[in-house]
Amino acid sequence: MTDVKTPPVAPEAPADKPAKPIAWPLGLAGVALLIVGSFLSWSYDGNILNDLSINFYPGGLQILAIIAALLSLVLLLAEKGPLTKLGAWLDVTVGLRMLGTGMALYMALVIVAISVESDGLINVNPGGYVSLVGALLLAVSAWMLPLRQLRDMSEARLPSWVEILAIAVLMAAVLFIAAYALGLQDAWSFILCLVFVAVVATALFRTGTMTWIGHVGQRNKKVLTLAAFVVAFVFPFTQNGSDANMSIANQVLIFGATAMGLNIVVGLAGLLDLGYIAFLGAGAYTAAVLSTSAFATVGWKPPFLVVVLVGACVSAILGLIIGTPTLRVSGDYLAIVTLGFGEIFRFSMGNLDGNNGPNLTNGPNGVPGIPDLEVGGFNFGKEHVVAGIDLGRFSNYYFLLLILIGFVILVFSRLNNSRIGRGWVAIREDEKAAEAMGVNVFGLKLLAFAIGAFLAGLAGTIKAHQDAAVSPDQYQFLESAFLLAAIVLGGMGTIAGVLLGATILKLLPEKLRFFSEYRLLMFGLLLVLMMRFRPEGLVASRRRQLEFHEEDEELAVAVEEERLVIEEAK
Repeated sequence: MTDVKTPPVAPEAPADKPAKPIAWPLGLAGVALLIVGSFLSWSYDGNILNDLSINFYPGGLQILAIIAALLSLVLLLAEKGPLTKLGAWLDVTVGLRMLGTGMALYMALVIVAISVESDGLINVNPGGYVSLVGALLLAVSAWMLPLRQLRDMSEARLPSWVEILAIAVLMAAVLFIAAYALGLQDAWSFILCLVFVAVVATALFRTGTMTWIGHVGQRNKKVLTLAAFVVAFVFPFTQNGSDANMSIANQVLIFGATAMGLNIVVGLAGLLDLGYIAFLGAGAYTAAVLSTSAFATVGWKPPFLVVVLVGACVSAILGLIIGTPTLRVSGDYLAIVTLGFGEIFRFSMGNLDGNNGPNLTNGPNGVPGIPDLEVGGFNFGKEHVVAGIDLGRFSNYYFLLLILIGFVILVFSRLNNSRIGRGWVAIREDEKAAEAMGVNVFGLKLLAFAIGAFLAGLAGTIKAHQDAAVSPDQYQFLESAFLLAAIVLGGMGTIAGVLLGATILKLLPEKLRFFSEYRLLMFGLLLVLMMRFRPEGLVASRRRQLEFHEEDEELAVAVEEERLVIEEAK
């Protein structure tokens, strides 16, 4: 390991009062009880929460509690023990507070779930209460520890092989959590898994671990990208041939690829588009009418690679058609125009049935019976066995969509770092200033619409064959709203943020179907909370993060000046 410099300390984060002597041993006792309780039975009924009723054979939720306890143990040893050098860089106390409080909430929800699912607290076995007491002790001890001053994690450098190993461990953890969460059929188990992920992720962020991972990722971009795609490639082999889970994964990839195209329009160019789902539909309908379906209305049946290009070009042309007359307006007016375009597309697809117009789309019935793809003799509809693992039709389409999302990410990243991308950002920040500096505002806006629509059309051509049917009701305004919400939630102008937002907005409704009546309420509350506490999104771009920090500093200066004026007046 290279020599570690003395970590710089930020003066604005003063230390808390000294720790109470009992805090550290109390935390160790809490960790011990949490682990011991997780090896004991939590529930009398073995038919709920994936069977937590067996002593010394922990179930999935108990293993998650053990993982959280081990993370807490590492932080305790970094506070006082053999890992104090690590504690010099991490905000140990804040991480312990998050883990302790979060695991107390986790165990309380476990007990609530057991009592609800099995009709009464009497079915909660002693192991559940032991783990709850351990989590409470851990939380109490953490709040007794002093706060540490903030460190600059960018100064923490380790040998390259250690940083690459950290990336590999992180990607393996992501794969494990994704595979485990998708395999959960019980709603309560899925909710508890989400709580665990939220608690651990928050603790890692608050300790500064994820900040360090971010710097490591910047120093090893190629390794991080390769690791992410390896994890994505291996994912189908963890699902035991489950078509249900792979169908959800495919919907996430299609949604993510489409959102990435919208991210060019909204995140980079700053144009509010509320009818973007129409471009996905244009690609899907193009693939449908050019397919060999008995309901297809066009006699030309080109190869699929040609269909992909035709569908993408049709969507891009529609982007140019809607963009040319409307991009002279901006803001709310542009949003209204694009919203109207999305509805015009949906109604047009429903009217091209031979009665109200040419028979092109079979009207509201759409184009059913679209056959599975067959490229180079490989039939995407047949099951295949690889390394003794069955891969169904959805797994086959998953790998194709993985290639698509890789291409979309490549296009976005290249554009973002190009002169064109900087022109889009300039337009987003101040259109008049950009025009005064010689930026071709109208041309770049039109290019953003065309490229975004092109990428959405690519995703649509694959979606048509995977779904085996297209119809107008698949492309409603609500889908455009969800695409926009994915960008706002994840982080405008970012790649990882948009993919994370797309995953959240597609995965949660599928796994929480019992909560479907309140889905819009839940999404609305989530967006309100995001705008209040993290307006830059879950994964903020550097540009937007700097913007929000500058705004906060300007507000603080203004408040201080106003305070001084009031004091002088008094």
